[in-house]
Amino acid sequence: MDTAINMQSVYVTDFVGVAILLIILVTRGWNLPTRKEESRILLILLILSTFNCFADVFVFASDGKAGSMYYSINLIGNTYLYLYNMIVGIGIIYLIVKHIDRKATGLHMIFFWLLCIIEAALLIINVFKPVVFEIDQTNTYHRGTYYLLFVVIGFVLILYGYAYYIISKFRNPSLRYFPVIEFLAPILLGNIIQMKIYGISLLPVSFTIAFAAIVISLQNECIYVDKLTGVYNRYELDKFVKKRHFRRNVKIVALMLDLNGFKSINDDYSHEEGDKALIAFANILVDTIGSEGIVVRFAGDEFIIIMPKFKDIVLADYKRRILEKVDEYNKTSGKPYKLSTAVGGRIFDPHKDDMNDLVNRIDSLMYEDKDKYYEQNERKR
Repeated sequence: MDTAINMQSVYVTDFVGVAILLIILVTRGWNLPTRKEESRILLILLILSTFNCFADVFVFASDGKAGSMYYSINLIGNTYLYLYNMIVGIGIIYLIVKHIDRKATGLHMIFFWLLCIIEAALLIINVFKPVVFEIDQTNTYHRGTYYLLFVVIGFVLILYGYAYYIISKFRNPSLRYFPVIEFLAPILLGNIIQMKIYGISLLPVSFTIAFAAIVISLQNECIYVDKLTGVYNRYELDKFVKKRHFRRNVKIVALMLDLNGFKSINDDYSHEEGDKALIAFANILVDTIGSEGIVVRFAGDEFIIIMPKFKDIVLADYKRRILEKVDEYNKTSGKPYKLSTAVGGRIFDPHKDDMNDLVNRIDSLMYEDKDKYYEQNERKR
């Protein structure tokens, strides 16, 4: 096997990687106005990636050079590179899952932690007995017996990310703004090429390109997102209705919701508290609907839910699920007020219904529900 290292190419690729990452960091491209936790995850992954590029240069520059210092750099540096691939690989998939569903389930976390424990244990063992990689007597790096296990886990994570995204996209077409297939591709190609060709450095810049794509995708998605609540805005709704108008092949569930007594929350507890109520209500809707559809802030305290892949579920079941979630929130929120919502919904058949009249139809149904609420409850509108 030809183990010659082209240091000039290593310097160039890692320099490009650092330059791109620093631009993203300095321009705060990682900062998503309505998704604070995702922003923090992105920031951490970008910082780790910057260190990864520097570590990559150091280990390649130290390879084959005599002396205990170079041995230590090689051992520590390569251990970090393997740890980075593990942490960032899992971190990207976690980000994908969280962005799609707003949370990662217990099964996801068990899966991620299991991979972490396996890889971390092997790297700890490797310090005492080379099983993943070896630094020989000439301070030259060699792949070990379990090197391929790390490669396989990397491929499993990428394939898992692809599968999860594709399945979720069938349920929620708005995920087109989050093109997982495109930004996982550089990592996949980098892994394949680096596995086949020994002595080159492609993974750091591959991760960098992937992060640049992630940042661009998420920032582009923000155009269609309401800045206060983090759900989609009317621009996304307009695009959806126009698109479905020309694709008359599926039934669609549409719901309009409005907070009862929202004005009194603003008047009695401040507009800041009113904003918190809107954010809480939007989160309730997202948690309830998940990846079954999209949630849109239509105007003020009015929200619309669109579920483009209608299943044979009674429409009243959707309303029941939402009201149950609202009740759960009221029991635990500790707020001096209670959230309440009016809901109007309808199943639309594009073969028979005018999609351009969708909003007007569900709006009138929602107000019918609101009138019934105020007839039964003494509460300011």
